[in-house]
Amino acid sequence: MSPNSSRALSEAVSRNTGKSVLSVNRIQPAYAQVAGQLRDLIVTGQIRTGDQLPNEAELGSIFGVSRSTVREALRSLAAQSLVYTSRGVTGGTFVAKLDAETVSEYLRTSLGLMSGSAGVSVSELLETRAALEVPAARFAAIRRTDEVLQELRENASIQSIGDEATRYVKNSRFHELILDASRNRLLGLVASPLFDVLKSRFRREEVEKSYWTHVDEDHREILHFIEARDADGAEAAMRSHLTRLEATYESIDITSHG
Repeated sequence: MSPNSSRALSEAVSRNTGKSVLSVNRIQPAYAQVAGQLRDLIVTGQIRTGDQLPNEAELGSIFGVSRSTVREALRSLAAQSLVYTSRGVTGGTFVAKLDAETVSEYLRTSLGLMSGSAGVSVSELLETRAALEVPAARFAAIRRTDEVLQELRENASIQSIGDEATRYVKNSRFHELILDASRNRLLGLVASPLFDVLKSRFRREEVEKSYWTHVDEDHREILHFIEARDADGAEAAMRSHLTRLEATYESIDITSHG
């Protein structure tokens, strides 16, 4: 923030609470309330990337809490990669710039924990995958570049050979290329951790030999529509492909085997 950061933050708090000092909700620890309020201001853009927060004493005055409470709140935000602290004459606490990898890693960890505890069913994982990849196939048919198209051709021309791990890598790469071809970075950002959870969730060595043959056939069909820039066809082919995979995925789901 500017040198008037304390005043600016006070005004932001006032706009959101109707008070110049935050009224701490004691149902939560005080630091969590402060962290939540600051998080909301960051997420809504009222405090922007690169802005410097007031010092601990000023924040304590704004929120009506102790410096130790503020310090704990800032630690919480730093753990979420929302703020960082810089030392020195020009140091302080600043709003961090989130990169795609940080967001993707957070999603990967969160989804992994939920999936590992059976908090997310295989059906939910596959529905979410379809929600991302079906429109991605449509966008890919419209937006694909010659470079990505060539990579898709090379991938689809290789028959399913090698061990299960090699086949899985080839299969995953095809779907990653579809996401690349869609030219929507958010689709890839969300799909990448989902793929990792799916990878750890299933016993791939238990699939029937014919499974990979059908996968290759589906991939070539999807590629055909993308080459032809047929958005409707690509979308339908991807939906059919993922639907056909569902029964196999259900049967090799680790959590369903106790």
